[in-house]
Amino acid sequence: MDQKSRCENCIVRQFNSLRAMTKEELKRVSDSKLMKTVKKGEALFEEGDKLNGVYCVRNGVSKLSKLSANGKDQIVKLATKGEVMGQRSVIVEETANLSAVAVNDMEVCFIPKEAIVNTLHSNPDFTYEVLRHMAHHLKEADDVIVNMSQKTVKQRIAEAFLYLKHNYGEDKDGYLLLTLSREDIANVVGTATESCIRIISEFKKKGLLKSSGKKLGIVDEKGLQDLADGF
Repeated sequence: MDQKSRCENCIVRQFNSLRAMTKEELKRVSDSKLMKTVKKGEALFEEGDKLNGVYCVRNGVSKLSKLSANGKDQIVKLATKGEVMGQRSVIVEETANLSAVAVNDMEVCFIPKEAIVNTLHSNPDFTYEVLRHMAHHLKEADDVIVNMSQKTVKQRIAEAFLYLKHNYGEDKDGYLLLTLSREDIANVVGTATESCIRIISEFKKKGLLKSSGKKLGIVDEKGLQDLADGF
């Protein structure tokens, strides 16, 4: 393993609870972890799997989703560089509540359960950081529930595009760097793919969005924000 790949030297850990580990703890994690490349469309884990460790995202994006009773995927969140996936399942010793599938090619580090659980028992700073991140994820989940119940599908789709721009950026031609399929966008906002396609087409006619093949870009950010805010 090259020196850059070691947890002690990894910049990614600054984004998650691993930053509270001591050098010695990080060294132990580094010695036990496994680096993996995950291709676009591949699953890291499925809902109901028993996880023997957590996944730290070095590069790429994963969609975390839950299968509803009618067989439709609801995307709960997108996990990006620095996120640790599977933490809750490992700590409370439950099967995975969500599935994680790569949206684009990813690099992840698999950290065995023992390295996480042992550090929780010995390092209160790490325990606090884990709690802090879990609390943040709960807040995000609360916001999703409120949005689902109080905002229209059009508002939620407008918000989704603003989120993609602000969190993942645009290319030089003004297209979103993270390309989600129309089905994925529908699964993020909780609507049928056909409705999503129709609304995107409407947004394009109104001059809010532009498209080139599968790529989408925001043309009128203020107009999209006003729509998201219900104006």
